[in-house]
Amino acid sequence: MTYELIKLIHILSGAVLFGTGAGIAFFMLRADATRDARTVAAVARIVVLADVVFTATAVVVQPVSGLMLIVIQGYSLTEPWLMAAYGLYILTGLCWLPVVAIQVRLKVLAEQAAAADVALPVAYDRLYRWWFVLGWPAFAAVLGIYWLMVAKPDF
Repeated sequence: MTYELIKLIHILSGAVLFGTGAGIAFFMLRADATRDARTVAAVARIVVLADVVFTATAVVVQPVSGLMLIVIQGYSLTEPWLMAAYGLYILTGLCWLPVVAIQVRLKVLAEQAAAADVALPVAYDRLYRWWFVLGWPAFAAVLGIYWLMVAKPDF
């Protein structure tokens, strides 16, 4: 029963990580497309909260539950497919951490623009481009991790 519970937790936290990331990206893209500072500010507040509550939790649960599954199943920690998954997980984190900081800054800039009833500033657009660019490798890395977990390829 322990294995099944840990596996369920691992799968669900992976789904939360992927789903929250995809949802956050969708809502930020749609908010930005409006170019309305009030809309962007409101959505960005929700996005930052979702990242703290859901994504950060899943980021912690994933390696803990993954390590438990590795031990229970008797895999070596240095299996090639696991090493690839570790690398992709690190890549995801290296993209996600700046994205979180950028989201907070985007929120602040949008709130300031909304309060002053002005357009989103150039600094917002510059940061938004970085947010967008960093999201793609993180998204691809998470898909790669899913593939590795399912296929467990013999490199």
